[in-house]
Amino acid sequence: MPAFIVVLSLLFLWSLVSHRLARWSITAPIAFVVAGIVLTRGPHPAVPIDLEAHSFEVAVEIVLAVMLFMDATEARDYERLGRSVGEGRLLGIALPASVALATLIGAVVFPGSSWWLLAVAALVVMPVDLAPIAGFLRDARVPLRVRAALNIEGGFNDGLISPLFLFCVANLATAHGSTFAELLWSVVKGALLAVVVGSLLGTGAAWLVRRARDDGWARPAALRTASLALPFLAYAVATTAGGNGFVAAFVTGLWYATTAHAIAGDNLGLVHEVSELMALAVWFTLGKMATDAFADGVSGRVVLYGLLALTVARLVPVMASLAGTDLPRAERRAIAWLGSRGVTSIVFALLASIQLPPDDSAFIINVMCTTVLLSVALHGITQEPVARRFARAPRPTP
Repeated sequence: MPAFIVVLSLLFLWSLVSHRLARWSITAPIAFVVAGIVLTRGPHPAVPIDLEAHSFEVAVEIVLAVMLFMDATEARDYERLGRSVGEGRLLGIALPASVALATLIGAVVFPGSSWWLLAVAALVVMPVDLAPIAGFLRDARVPLRVRAALNIEGGFNDGLISPLFLFCVANLATAHGSTFAELLWSVVKGALLAVVVGSLLGTGAAWLVRRARDDGWARPAALRTASLALPFLAYAVATTAGGNGFVAAFVTGLWYATTAHAIAGDNLGLVHEVSELMALAVWFTLGKMATDAFADGVSGRVVLYGLLALTVARLVPVMASLAGTDLPRAERRAIAWLGSRGVTSIVFALLASIQLPPDDSAFIINVMCTTVLLSVALHGITQEPVARRFARAPRPTP
């Protein structure tokens, strides 16, 4: 309860000064991470958080489920425009190439480490999460094609990468007593069940919502609550059935997106506001995780890996994949650079740490904390200068 009170109080205070702080490139993730570090450090922290509690694990998964639902619905809104700026290239070429390059970089920076462990680390730090650059995505100075490309990538990459992430974690976790085949089947079964649950729930909800609207059973404003219930319902049904809760929420969002955007009255507004609140709570928790991870100092190799993951492993594949498109070089550079990391990486690291041995778990948490904090700082600070550069540059003719 103290943590809940603190997060809500911080949210209220942040709302009062957010516009002023935005002028100094201080984003909400930056503010909440700093607050988490300050308020959760020491043997007697002002806000105690038990990261090992089962309830905490479930809460984090629900946060990701809601965010994946929102990502799926928002990305579909940009889908048509995205095809003209290389949607398939970003997801089909740049994403796997980035993961492969990050794995190879890990082998150089951490020689002798297990390839499975390096693959898990790459899959944790490479998914794009747009929370640190949320203001950039709403900035009219930035070309719509750039914002569309980032929204589509951020909406789909974590859902697409989840099966491979679970597969690699399963290989590392075989030492815990289960065979490789058993763990692999568990992953596959969970994903299949999630797809079935999400598809049925998403299509069924879309049909019911359309009927309720067309027959006058409910007003558009009331249907906002129905949309809010869907990601929670998808997670609960899928996990009860033995499936993957956040994959189910993602699939539900994909099926529900067309109906949600066809309804007047900002049907997804309430879900968006709730997901932002939950995400800020995760950012606050990252402060606690970073405090614990860096209690004995920060490894230079981990910092180097984080920097390379944010730069080389991101810039090279994205720039190469977008070569030959009609995007100007400045827009390609912006898409490549502003691949920020956030809540997805935090949750993936937590899920991996639950199943991995202590040393592997500590490694993944350290790598994640370092990379995400570097992203929060670098991307949060540079988004405004990038937007200003677009404002000064002449707009290319369509």
